[in-house]
Amino acid sequence: MEFSVKKFELLQELSLTQGVVERKTTIPILGNILCEASGDRITLTATDLELSIRTSCPAKVKKEGAGTIPAKKLLELVRLLPDGEIRFKLLENHWVQILADRKTYKMVGMSKDNFPAIPVFPHPLAKIPANILSTLIARTVFAISNEESRYTLNGALLLLKPETVTMVATDGHRLAVVEIDHKFEGLTREVRPLVPKKALSEVQRLASEAGEDAEIEFALDESHLFFRAGERLLISRMLTGQFPNYEAVLPRDNNRKVVIERGELNDAVKRVAQLADTRSHAVKLSVSTEGVEISASSPEYGEAKETIEKEYAGEPLAIGFNAQYMIDFLAAAPDGPISIELKDEQSAGQMRPLADEAYRYRYVIMPMRI
Repeated sequence: MEFSVKKFELLQELSLTQGVVERKTTIPILGNILCEASGDRITLTATDLELSIRTSCPAKVKKEGAGTIPAKKLLELVRLLPDGEIRFKLLENHWVQILADRKTYKMVGMSKDNFPAIPVFPHPLAKIPANILSTLIARTVFAISNEESRYTLNGALLLLKPETVTMVATDGHRLAVVEIDHKFEGLTREVRPLVPKKALSEVQRLASEAGEDAEIEFALDESHLFFRAGERLLISRMLTGQFPNYEAVLPRDNNRKVVIERGELNDAVKRVAQLADTRSHAVKLSVSTEGVEISASSPEYGEAKETIEKEYAGEPLAIGFNAQYMIDFLAAAPDGPISIELKDEQSAGQMRPLADEAYRYRYVIMPMRI
């Protein structure tokens, strides 16, 4: 294997693989990147066995072939090299020589035969606009459970129908669901895979790199999900198991409503939360004809109270929520008015942004004892 490549183009693709490369692995080959040179391109592949990425860039290939190179060290070295062409040559014993200008480096590689095989991209099911996919992830990913024991909640449900796309995430204490109308050419059935959290972060990165007007080709086989944008392909293992029936938890009769600007609510909750109990993060929302009072107290810090004057015509109500859950949602919600919809002290509350009408976005949050 022998080729030369422009630093800028190589660096772009190497950076994209870093989120996938396994840092602390007991399998040394997973810390390496597979580099394959053929035709007028080089293809880079990284995997941690759960998630894989394959990407490529133009190159002048002198001799076709393949080798593996330590991924993190290669990125760090390429980043520090001067702009211009970098030459790579596979030596004996899987070592790789890197030449740039009058600088020479040799890196210890490993046999390409030890690198895990990557599944082949099947026939695409649907093309999802990159900006839609990115927005769906941004508005739900924070609600995914981090508890490994709750395996089916360690990812988000991607629900594709011929004319809509929905994403849902929950950790059992809160639930984020966002839906948008979009007609999918050639999609005749409902598809509902569970996408792992790590994969979602990488898909979001793939979508933002692809650009606003790009489309992500989506496909699946029995155990893998595929997201392709041009020459870049991300493959993830599908989470198995039954995602909870989220529609059953969506509130039906939360008829006590108050509307507050996102920025105003966000700032007030953040300030009040400074004095909330460090374990529970509980803040109290008291809704009355005088407006919304947000308060918190803790034995170690003291107490905080802020009132936002808003029109409210219903019965007075006081309810406790985890402040961090509110802040997470407000960070993801678009600017504009937020509708807070409550039923009583014991029932889940719902928050909905009213500004972005294309996306139907609902956030359900369980109450806390206060």
